[in-house]
Amino acid sequence: MCRSIKPLFNFEPPVTEDEIHAASLQYVRKISGFSKPSQANEAAFHAAVDAIAAVSHQLLAALETQAPPKNRAEEAAKAHARAAQRFH
Repeated sequence: MCRSIKPLFNFEPPVTEDEIHAASLQYVRKISGFSKPSQANEAAFHAAVDAIAAVSHQLLAALETQAPPKNRAEEAAKAHARAAQRFH
């Protein structure tokens, strides 16, 4: 999985539209191989980002869990610690 795409389900505070869009953009960049599309591909690239963001939003709204929501700050601290361990 692309390291820039983070899990978005079951967090407090809930996921934002910006976070869904950012994850969708990273996904399209990954599968297309473009970090910035050419003018010829720009419309298709942005349409794909919008479509994936919409489907991702639907998916996140439909998912259910009995687990308590994860705390964003705690999860970020854990990820930071893992990264520090990996790169030292």
